[in-house]
Amino acid sequence: MEVFLIKALQLILSLSILVILHELGHFIPARLFGTRVEKFYLFFDWPFSLFKKKIGDTEYGVGVLPLGGYVKISGMVDESFDTENLKNQPEEWEFRSKPAWQRLIIMLGGVIVNFILGFLIYMMILSVWGKDIVTKDDLTYGFKVSDTMKEIGFRDGDKILTTDGKEIEDQWDINTMLLTGGLQEVEVIGADEIVRKISIPETIGLELIKDSVPSFLPYPDILIDSIADGSSAASSGLLSGDVLLTVNGKRVLSYDEFDEAKEINVDYLELEIKRGDQIINSVVTYNNEDKIVGLTLVTANSVNTSRINYSFNESIPAGFDYGLKTLSDYAISMKYVFTKEGASQLGGFGTIGKIFPAKWDWKAFWKTTAFLSIILGFMNLLPIPALDGGHVMFLIYEMVSGKKPSDKFLEYATLAGFILLISLFVYANGMDVLRAFS
Repeated sequence: MEVFLIKALQLILSLSILVILHELGHFIPARLFGTRVEKFYLFFDWPFSLFKKKIGDTEYGVGVLPLGGYVKISGMVDESFDTENLKNQPEEWEFRSKPAWQRLIIMLGGVIVNFILGFLIYMMILSVWGKDIVTKDDLTYGFKVSDTMKEIGFRDGDKILTTDGKEIEDQWDINTMLLTGGLQEVEVIGADEIVRKISIPETIGLELIKDSVPSFLPYPDILIDSIADGSSAASSGLLSGDVLLTVNGKRVLSYDEFDEAKEINVDYLELEIKRGDQIINSVVTYNNEDKIVGLTLVTANSVNTSRINYSFNESIPAGFDYGLKTLSDYAISMKYVFTKEGASQLGGFGTIGKIFPAKWDWKAFWKTTAFLSIILGFMNLLPIPALDGGHVMFLIYEMVSGKKPSDKFLEYATLAGFILLISLFVYANGMDVLRAFS
């Protein structure tokens, strides 16, 4: 229950920040161009608002339904479907009275703010916390590979050397690179230190979506957790926290494998351990007939990472590149939405909430918020009536053709778009419910 509440609070806080700033992106240019904004709401005020206060011509408030927010701009056909005033002659302070270029800026304001915000947050993260990556050297035991990846030639213990001839900075990126497509060849080095080249099928993205599991998961370190007093392990100088690399020359990834490796030699164990930056070879001689060593092993909670630090000036281009790559990867992955496999993976607020960490972590919170900000900007830019992108589409048509779509047409188009969005919303959140009970 505690984990659920922490994730829920992070989700609400993140969406509140994104919604307020997105709507400000519409509000500010609207006011600058002398357009009246009737309402500015965080969350939807249906069936009622939790708080509201009118200042000037604008009612500011917090709604009871935490599904987003909105600004209601006078003289605009929107999802409120309040078209009564549209029957009258346009007033100078109405949206419909403004030149097309001003209306375009007003409608683009929200998504522009979302993109800028995402980039700025990434810049801030890199400047304050740097970037943690998983290098080849960080993977003590290489990757644990999914069955689908094994079918095309990958093996447990592989590390990535190059993708299409280019060195890979972050080993973890291989999952995204395979999903977004375009890879033709991956060069790996296996646990046997043999280098291999693997051809990647064009359909690999769909296969990975069917799997619903990561293609590559780093094997975590195996740690010596505790050592019994007076035991063979204690007399050999082993310490709690040592990373166990090999036993009698064999890599071990579990206690069962540790027991198996013990049988290679009769009277002693040859252990290779990592202590800090040192690699130490230790010989443990049995002091009992049962070959009881006197140690317990545990799997590390996290994978080894390397930190890249950035100065403030370095974080600006690096953060921009980070945001641009996030946007590009997400845009490319949208092609799977129109497939059976991709549609089955859609999710609503439950899926979004799972992205946040189980413990409050400001770095993770801001990283997730940046990601959601870019997604929100991209989704709102889609040319669907009732979204910002739908309004932009009609405005561009007007500017190119010189003909303004009628208010009645915009009303019907917005209604159709609204029905589509509600259907997608119900479907996505319904999939969350089904997965929760399956």
